[in-house]
Order: sequence, then structure tokens, then C-alpha cells
Amino acid sequence: MLYRTAGQFKTSYKADQALFPVRQDAILLGVILAFAWVIFPFTASEFAFQTMLIPVLIYALAAMGLNILTGYAGQLSLGTGAFMGVGAYACYKMITLFPWMNPIVAILLSGVFSAGVGVMFGIPSLRIKGFYLAIATLAAQFFLAWLFEKWGWLYNYNASGAIQVPNIEMFGVYVTGPQADSIVQYFLVLGIVTLMTLLCINLTRGTLGRTWKATRDMDIAAELIGINLMTSKLTAFAISSYVVGVAGALYVFMWKGAAEPNVFYIQLSFQVLFIAIIGGLGSILGNFLGAILIVGLPVVLNMVPGALGIPISSAMVEHLNTMIVGALIIFFLIVEPHGLARLWALIREKLIIWPFPH
Repeated sequence: MLYRTAGQFKTSYKADQALFPVRQDAILLGVILAFAWVIFPFTASEFAFQTMLIPVLIYALAAMGLNILTGYAGQLSLGTGAFMGVGAYACYKMITLFPWMNPIVAILLSGVFSAGVGVMFGIPSLRIKGFYLAIATLAAQFFLAWLFEKWGWLYNYNASGAIQVPNIEMFGVYVTGPQADSIVQYFLVLGIVTLMTLLCINLTRGTLGRTWKATRDMDIAAELIGINLMTSKLTAFAISSYVVGVAGALYVFMWKGAAEPNVFYIQLSFQVLFIAIIGGLGSILGNFLGAILIVGLPVVLNMVPGALGIPISSAMVEHLNTMIVGALIIFFLIVEPHGLARLWALIREKLIIWPFPH
């Protein structure tokens, strides 16, 4: 089979702990990257860019940030949408206050402001956990959403209360605003998401990642073996909020083009949480699998019935989408709590030992 591992020997601990211990994993990733960087950009339509490719990458990045906090560090959070809003508004203010600033630099710096806010609201995690911590982050969600609406300085006192992304050029090409091409924005989003994914993979596989996992599994035991819980939890909040803030800036500047405060309400937080749960908590791959499912499901529900000649209204599509997502969440929580990433891991194990039973 394609995943036959005969002849792939490990002669050192370094080789055994490699990112791709099985050669076929590296080949598969190479194929996926070739599709993402070469094939999709030159074959996809404007519709595909705006409804599938760009939102999948942005939602996957936001879920990755939440996964660092909840899946790896075990700290529940319901304020992801608000932290995305902090990144979006911070990027907007930097662009308007410093028009000469490179938009990519502004997007990456916006996560710093989100990280600071995340640490501030993460301080209660030093005293509370579980359901009570989730309520604390929910309070952050409502407070920040209220702040986005009432503090006029954030949106430059615009009468509509919305932020409008201006047209910004890089090397003679518009990268943000109404005049920017979708393919240019896709490449920028793909580059930033690739960079952030590499960062998260290295963090979760290193010492910091093992510290988070120990804190998640049993914080008292982790403290007894010398782990500083304050450092572990606050770094998780900081890095998680940074990634989420960058995703929020991409969400507005590279996809939506404009945003009102209600965009960052609790619905967005739940949507990112659903992606993390369905994809698999404690998994980097699961964020992308969950984002593909959540973003692609409404598109499929819109296209398939029409192709089969079945009339279906947009309201019915919305209802069906909500019902299917809810059923999937219940299914994965009961049957496979580790989500789609675990299903792929089981398929991979079967392929490695095929045709022998397991």
C-alpha cells in the first residue's frame, strides 16, 4: 500500500522524534502544498476564492489559536470572536494612523495588541478553571463587543460605526481594499497562515508545548514537578490571542473588506469553537479539516440540491447547515472526542499495517 513503511529505519532519537517519522507523510504534505500554492491559485474562480479558499485558511488559523489555549493548555475560552475583533481594530488603527506602514507588518503586529488583551483576561485562570473560566472569557467577549460599538476612536468616529479597509498597494499591486484581486489576497493569507502554522507546530512540539499538556492533564501534578502554572497559563493565553488576533486582522483586511461591531459577537466565537471541536482538540491538522467542513458545508448544501433539480430556499439551507453542524458536534463529542484528526490517524494506522488486521 501507499503507506508501507518497510525499510524506513530509525537509528537515533532525533530521527524517531522527527516531524515526519514516516516518509509518506512528507510526500502527502508536499502534494497538499503544491495544490495550495500552484494549482488552486491558477484554476480557482473568484467564487472559490471568496467562499472557500480564503475563509478556510482564516477560520483554520483562528481555530488554531483557540486550540493552543483549549486543546493544548486545557483553558476553556468563549471569547475568540472578541479577540479577533481586537486584532482587526488594532490593524485598522495602525493603517489609518500610519498610512506608510506595510499592511503585512500591520497584520502581524495586530496580534500583539490581542495578546496583551488576552493576557489581561487570562489572569483569572490563575485562580479559576473549567466552567468558571469559560464564564470569565464570556464576560470578556461581551465587554469587548460593547467596546467596539461604543468607543468611537476605534472606528475613527465613522457615522455607520463600521471600519472600511482602504486600498493599499505593495510593489504596485493592491493587496487590500475594493481594488485588490482575490488571488493576491489569497497568496498573502496563505503565506501568513503557513508561517503561523509552522510556528504553532514548533511551539506545541517543544518544551512549551509539553508544559501546556502537563498543565492541561493535571495542573496540581504539573506544579509539583516544578512547572510554573502562572507562566504556563499566561503564555498559552498570550500566544493563543496573538494567533487569533492575526486571524481577525486577516478576516477583515483580506476577506470581508469592512466590518461592524456585531461581526465579532458571540456567534463568531461559537463558530471557531465548533471548528476546533469537529476538527479535533489538541491537533494542528484538525483545525484545517474542521474549517474545510464548516466552511464547505453551506456551499455544498447550496449547490448539490440545485444540481439534482431539488428546489431549496436559502433559509432552508441555513437551517439544514445549523442542524448538521449540531449533529456533528454531538456525534464527535460522544463517538470520537478527538474529531476528524483522530479519524485520519486511524485511517493512517490501517494503511501502514495493511493488509494485516489491527
